[in-house]
Amino acid sequence: MALTNFASLTSEQLTAWSRDFWRVARNMSFVNQFAGTGSNAMIQRITELTRSDKGTRAVLTLLADMTGDGVTGDNTLEGNEEALRSYDITIELDQLRFANRIAGRLADQKSVVNFRETSRDALAYAMADRMDQLAFLTLAGVSYTHKTNGGLRPTSGTAGLELVDLEFASDVSAPTSDRHLRTDGDLLVAGDTTALEATDVIKYRHIVDLKAFAKDNYIRGIRGAGNEEIFHMFVTPKQMADLKLDSDFLANVRNAGIRGPNNQLFAGTSSLMVDGVMIHEFRHVFNTSGATTGTSSEAGDPGYKWGANANVEGARALFCGAQALGMADIGLPEIVEDTFDYENQAGISIGKIFGLRKPKFNSDVSGSVQDFGVICLDTAQ
Repeated sequence: MALTNFASLTSEQLTAWSRDFWRVARNMSFVNQFAGTGSNAMIQRITELTRSDKGTRAVLTLLADMTGDGVTGDNTLEGNEEALRSYDITIELDQLRFANRIAGRLADQKSVVNFRETSRDALAYAMADRMDQLAFLTLAGVSYTHKTNGGLRPTSGTAGLELVDLEFASDVSAPTSDRHLRTDGDLLVAGDTTALEATDVIKYRHIVDLKAFAKDNYIRGIRGAGNEEIFHMFVTPKQMADLKLDSDFLANVRNAGIRGPNNQLFAGTSSLMVDGVMIHEFRHVFNTSGATTGTSSEAGDPGYKWGANANVEGARALFCGAQALGMADIGLPEIVEDTFDYENQAGISIGKIFGLRKPKFNSDVSGSVQDFGVICLDTAQ
């Protein structure tokens, strides 16, 4: 079957549209707001490849702090140099593709140009949304077999039609021991979703304690104006509602902001600055609203709600510093336009090569391998 590119699209037009699509996709993508090419970014975007025996992959290098105390006075420094310790994090690459195809000229009743414009926007949103979902599942340490609301994704039984088939899906790892906490009344304790109770909602004091915990464990923030460190915390809409109903949180935000209708609380903004922490409300923060209510025997089983009886609605807030996530962003999207049935049907597909991985390193504080820049906080909601 001969396949012909419709509308006589030149390679220059294709390239221009490809760049335009990726601009639209990045603008729509929530996580790309926090991505940068340097180490002073919450999500470090890697655009260079390292060749390996397996093919191509991206490499992110983490440099640990020096631990020695140096040489004093005129004592000999030569021979007492300290080796720099670095950790290479490899990010496997894969391709994700989407496509649209009209039923035919008669059924569609639209011009090819309108179809292309509509398809471009739909494909851009689909790509951005799935990348957001994958990024937040990776940060939360939840398998791609789950949706971000805790429900199971449909299974097709055909290889390559599920997100779990992505090459980097096997690198998703649960939160490490020193980076997994939960609320216990007013306290922060070690993460254990089976011990969560319905009253263990997020509060202002938890944010303050999380920031102190991050600094004590040498989690580096993002350097901002005045060399101050800023952290980003991501919560579900329900967790944000719980915070706004907390009197301490309400008083802090109200008094710290400007007076009048332009105050952040009155403006209804989805991001609030509290004690050097930017709190962002986002629907793809992992939660259990779509998970199954279970029994005590199913508590702790993925896919079920939390608590001792698997019946507590929970959410996993993410407290992020610098280099919390590595993202391989390789090249522009590949756009292919094709016709079928003697040019009666038109189709457009877009594919993007990328990869995601949560960096880990050997922490000098805990003496064990820990997530590098993210703390998971499990709360009721």
